[in-house]
Amino acid sequence: METIQIDLKSAHYPLLLREHLGSDTPPCLYAMGDPGLLRHPLVGLICSVRCPGTVILKTFDAIRALRDQGVTVIGGFHSPMEFECLELLLRGTAPVILCPAKGLSGLRLGADARAALASGRLLALSPFAEDVRRTTSAQASQRNCLVAALSCAVLAPYASPDGKAWEAVAAALGRRQPVFTFPVAENANLLAAGARPFEKMATESLHYSQKST
Repeated sequence: METIQIDLKSAHYPLLLREHLGSDTPPCLYAMGDPGLLRHPLVGLICSVRCPGTVILKTFDAIRALRDQGVTVIGGFHSPMEFECLELLLRGTAPVILCPAKGLSGLRLGADARAALASGRLLALSPFAEDVRRTTSAQASQRNCLVAALSCAVLAPYASPDGKAWEAVAAALGRRQPVFTFPVAENANLLAAGARPFEKMATESLHYSQKST
């Protein structure tokens, strides 16, 4: 599928991104799929690669709940746990936005993801040009920043203090974006920083999504 460029003058360029990032807004996004999905209220999935076992099953349950409510989830889906989350999402009918930490040229997708892309249910989105073929730590940080900034709310199952996930989640909290996590001992730092228990997202029936631009 052809990659399209979405620059700042494009009608598809997300206003929320400019609102959240200001002068750090990427001048161009690269997309494969239906860019109209960017107008959906998005929940961003951001998690450290090394995720405690106590959190993994809770994350899968949360992803199923979001999927079954028809919520559009955006994330990098790079770690093994996140990849399984992508597989769970693709088994539903809700749209999904995949953000790799490199350009979209040569992007490898499984059969379910290819079918979702062809049907307009999956959007691949990157701030990196097609000639950026390798993932670096700095690019992963930029990708996490993009995911958080595009989101009406962030689901952070776990963020290791001072890690790349923590950096993106802390920035979201600083912008007063709703951030949700699980109330377990490993997330004491996240909760102290202002993250709310995921159960509140569910019981509020995702009312925050109505505030989306």
